[in-house]
Amino acid sequence: MNTNETGNIASILEKRLPLAKKIVGVEAELKSLDSAIRHLQQHHNQLLKQLDDQNLARLLEEINLATLQSSIHTELEALVKLKERFCRKTLNIGVVGRAKQGKSRLLQSLTGLTSAEVPDGEKHYCTGVLSIIHNHQNGETYAEVLFHSEQSLLDEVISPYYEKLHLGEKPKTINEFAAKPLPVLPISDHPKSFQKEAMYERLQQYHIHLGKYRFLLQQPSPCRISQDKIREYVAQETAFGQHIFFKYLAVREVKIFCKYPNTDVGQIAFVDMPGLGDTGICDEQHLVKILGQQVDAIIFVRMPKSTGDYWTDVDIRLYDTVCAAQVDVPLNLWSFLILNRTEADSRFRNNLKSCQDLAQDIANTNINVVECVTANCANTQEVHKVLGRVLDNLKPKMADLDYKYALLCQQRLNLLQHRVKVELEKVTKALDLATHDDIHGFALFEVKFKELWWTVTNSLEELLKELRQKREAVDIDFKKQVEAVFQACRSDTGIPSIQEIEQRFCIEKSYGIVYEKYLNEIRAHLSKHLSLLDSGLERSLDKVKSQVAQVLMDKGLLGKLTQAKETEFIEVIAAQIPDELIPGIPSQLKYGFQTLAKFKLSYRGFLQYRIRKHLDGLTPNEPATIKLSASSSAEQVLLNLKIAYAETLRKCEKVLKELLCEPSQALYAIVEEFIDCILRAKNVESEWRIFLQDVRGQIWQEFQQLGDRTQLRRDILNCVEQATAANQLDLTRFLQSQHQQR
Repeated sequence: MNTNETGNIASILEKRLPLAKKIVGVEAELKSLDSAIRHLQQHHNQLLKQLDDQNLARLLEEINLATLQSSIHTELEALVKLKERFCRKTLNIGVVGRAKQGKSRLLQSLTGLTSAEVPDGEKHYCTGVLSIIHNHQNGETYAEVLFHSEQSLLDEVISPYYEKLHLGEKPKTINEFAAKPLPVLPISDHPKSFQKEAMYERLQQYHIHLGKYRFLLQQPSPCRISQDKIREYVAQETAFGQHIFFKYLAVREVKIFCKYPNTDVGQIAFVDMPGLGDTGICDEQHLVKILGQQVDAIIFVRMPKSTGDYWTDVDIRLYDTVCAAQVDVPLNLWSFLILNRTEADSRFRNNLKSCQDLAQDIANTNINVVECVTANCANTQEVHKVLGRVLDNLKPKMADLDYKYALLCQQRLNLLQHRVKVELEKVTKALDLATHDDIHGFALFEVKFKELWWTVTNSLEELLKELRQKREAVDIDFKKQVEAVFQACRSDTGIPSIQEIEQRFCIEKSYGIVYEKYLNEIRAHLSKHLSLLDSGLERSLDKVKSQVAQVLMDKGLLGKLTQAKETEFIEVIAAQIPDELIPGIPSQLKYGFQTLAKFKLSYRGFLQYRIRKHLDGLTPNEPATIKLSASSSAEQVLLNLKIAYAETLRKCEKVLKELLCEPSQALYAIVEEFIDCILRAKNVESEWRIFLQDVRGQIWQEFQQLGDRTQLRRDILNCVEQATAANQLDLTRFLQSQHQQR
């Protein structure tokens, strides 16, 4: 091993990053597809509940979106695992073997750890806890422990025992597991019944000692553990059997961080699967599947007996177990085997001859690996040479292995795409069959629309005829307001008293100045009174707007579109009408409603300009204004003010009495303009038809269910379009370009 090896490892990891980024994009597309299919499923279920057409219902029931969703979730999980593989900052090598074969010794030699952190299995305290060992440059050794939750312990550990041992109904909660005694193990005459007995004994450990480790199931994960405490969480007892531990039963995974003795392998992480192949471990496939998701290569370890040995059924079963869990890429492309050689002075004696025999006989088994190597796992130099040979074999192959993983993923995605396409075609076909609802709905709508159009047209024309007949008549509301305003003008003139005039003279020193200022103030006071004519004009306008609104609400059925009433109703409907009902043409219908909604009758806009000139008699220096004599006095100022005010008030009242019918004319004009816009303008009938088509379910009861179905079909078609757009899960071109570059 040398720095060149370090560079090779870094190169392998670096070449994975572009593919990891590409997978992120495909993962996003797959999530979009999942979202579209999920919404499609919801709409599909709603439509199915509303149908009374058996043929259409049968077609919809044949659409299997639930299974499709399940497949999408499966592929999403696979993509996430593949992305994690290519994003890893380490090259992960898994070490697999039964207890007492030397794999722990191998890991100790590679990492510098001891049996305190990696139990060597010389006794019976291997645990089945997955451990991942990482290089840590600062020299401190520690571990991060990931605990099971109560649910994961039930699902991943306890339940598999119940299933494989046929113990009956599985416990649903940890409380139930604790409260009930374990079912009795069924008696079996099968030759391998000893395996089930070993499994049952291990399950008993979980049951009997639950109280000693259950508190850890509630602990936050990961939990950092100092070096001297690691063994408590990965082993059953101390190295000398002095103390029994049960914490390991709650552990799901352990990451150990230490400083490797050989810095050349710093970017390698070693994954240890203690006890794999032993009969006490129940769900080996689950454990090996986890191993396969986290490793780039596997090293099997086997220690032959010095007295002679052969390949046993247990060896074959262990290899087959790993093979069965790693179906994507053949195990023989990325697995290696170490025959653990022991020396004459060891307690296992010299087993070189047995190693040679097994190496020669491996061809007669189905154990197929890249290379079978003999090495002493307790010898640091030998194991590092073996690791070098493993890396030499992996360097030219790793890119191809990664390509095969990704290509297999793409092949599954291709199958998924095809299934999605088939199901979407079924949806489209079912919707095509449902078009008879639209045909029936169109005919019904035409009948309803004609009725509404005729009723609204006649009712509004009747209202307009009524307003035409009254347009030369006095507006009663306006007349009452005029009378009330002039009554206020006479009772509240704003004309000062003699005393007030004299007090002001003392300040101004001129009756002329006092007179002019009072003229301005009285004119302003009168103008304020006249502005109160607004309320009369508003009442008249609101009354007519309410009449129009009532016709549209009752005869046009538009009252079902909003809770608003009277004048507010016109504004609300104007806001609901689209800017364009016919594409490219501003809506005449909307313009008509907006015009009526915004129209105002006000004193300042409607009457003020006619009244203002008659206020000249209260304006200083105007010809119509009465002048003071040369010898003026407070009495003359008061008299002139009263005469000017009375004359001005008379002129204003005369003018307003002549205008009492003008509000009627204005109201007739605005209603006629409104009717021109919404009933008589070009294409406006088509605009009504389009607008009412969109809200028909709200207006006519007959269309409520039909409208819901139509909207559902629209939603479904949108979902189909979204799913089709998202169903572009393509890694192929990228994989080909990457493979050609390599």
